[in-house]
Amino acid sequence: MTNLNHLTIAAALDGLKNKDFTAVELTQAHIKAMGSAKNLNAFITETPALALEQAAESDKRRADGKAGMLEGIPLAIKDLFCTKGVRTTAASHILENFVPPYESTVTERLFANGAVMLGKASLDEFAMGSSNTTSHFGHVINPWKREGHNTELVPGGSSGGSAASVAARIAMGATGTDTGGSIRQPAAFCGIAGIKPTYGRCSRWGVVAFASSLDQAGVFARTTEDCAILLESCAGFDPKDSTSAPHDVPDFRATLESGVKGLKIGIPKEYRVDGMPAEIEKLWENGIAWLKEAGAEIVDVSLPHTRHALPTYYIIASAEASSNLARYDGVRYGLREEGKDLIELYEKTRAAGFGDEVKRRIILGTYVLSAGYYDAYYIKAQKVRRLISNDFTNAFERCDALLTPTAPSAAFAIGENEDDPVKMYLNDVFTVPTSLAGLPGMSIPAGLNAEGLPLGLQIIGRPWDEETVFKVARSIEKAAAFTALPQSLVRQAA
Repeated sequence: MTNLNHLTIAAALDGLKNKDFTAVELTQAHIKAMGSAKNLNAFITETPALALEQAAESDKRRADGKAGMLEGIPLAIKDLFCTKGVRTTAASHILENFVPPYESTVTERLFANGAVMLGKASLDEFAMGSSNTTSHFGHVINPWKREGHNTELVPGGSSGGSAASVAARIAMGATGTDTGGSIRQPAAFCGIAGIKPTYGRCSRWGVVAFASSLDQAGVFARTTEDCAILLESCAGFDPKDSTSAPHDVPDFRATLESGVKGLKIGIPKEYRVDGMPAEIEKLWENGIAWLKEAGAEIVDVSLPHTRHALPTYYIIASAEASSNLARYDGVRYGLREEGKDLIELYEKTRAAGFGDEVKRRIILGTYVLSAGYYDAYYIKAQKVRRLISNDFTNAFERCDALLTPTAPSAAFAIGENEDDPVKMYLNDVFTVPTSLAGLPGMSIPAGLNAEGLPLGLQIIGRPWDEETVFKVARSIEKAAAFTALPQSLVRQAA
């Protein structure tokens, strides 16, 4: 009973079904763990009273024979998902006191399936960042440390609070959003699994917008099976979201253990970037070898426009951010700074409400959308985006999935790259192309670097083929046998 927060979601569901413990006991164990991990600053708003109330209702439903797919499972909800009656800030001062009167579709489905909400997890402000150091509510700390050092490391971004909470065993799973890598990169940095599904698989309704043609909700957990359970429970068509696609949601666990024998796995040559650390290269080779041993055929493929992905992404994402964030003007909701006229009200409100990174992207986006530059930058970026998407289409004529590293490094120290925005943006070099093409991508922990920090491998699939992504991820998961824990948890276990 003392280690309930170390169970996987699948194991916890079995334990609840067998009456080994109750949802209230499971939730209490996580609330206690949250109290011991305040130093991580993983949550902006904690909701222990609500969690216990939901858990008690869950126990009653189970007793009545009405258990849902996630009945009694405690989750962290990224503070980008609107939650009715619970503060939703997007980690920004401009929304610091915003309490939505409605529920996002993703969280509505999770709660309908019996999930319990422990709180709202921190993120980079408006999901803009790769480190979770741009939140108005302070840095999130990665529960992992370099061996022999006490330097605080970033958890990755933007979904750093979600990833840190799952890695630290203070939540069994979490929601995230991924615009250019914001699920996959923090999953790799924190040694857990995370999947960005196909664009349109999960509803965006009720999710605070950053870049509407790129944002996609997804999930974090500690195993591939747990990710499959979570994704199945929150995915599906939503008529309230014009970008939601009318595709049936398969039973992602049904083929999880069917293996990769006979599958063709593509290795894109363009992902062998200059200066890539030898340990990342070695991890990638290990992944290739594991899949070969499991019966997959390895094929070389080319994604020739990959080198254009980062500038293309930052033009499109910033342009859409400029448009989406125009609504935060101090008139309708959120922060309001008074001015002598309407223009001054706008200026003061937005100057006080937005952080530096958000301002940087709004300015860049406004510039590329302005007269005289729209054709030169934004329209050209959209054309290159199509070429990047076509590269993947061509590659998938020769293979069933792609295998790449998730990130070009392990977690870095807080403040290490913050004086160089371009260097920070390079953290997404392996994840951005997948987002531009709207494809499913998953990170799975596959090893440790020389300093004892987790490293991840990324599996990229065809549109709507998360099943193959899960199968390949499960095969790597079994071969890698990743059981390492953050040092604080190792000390607790001892």
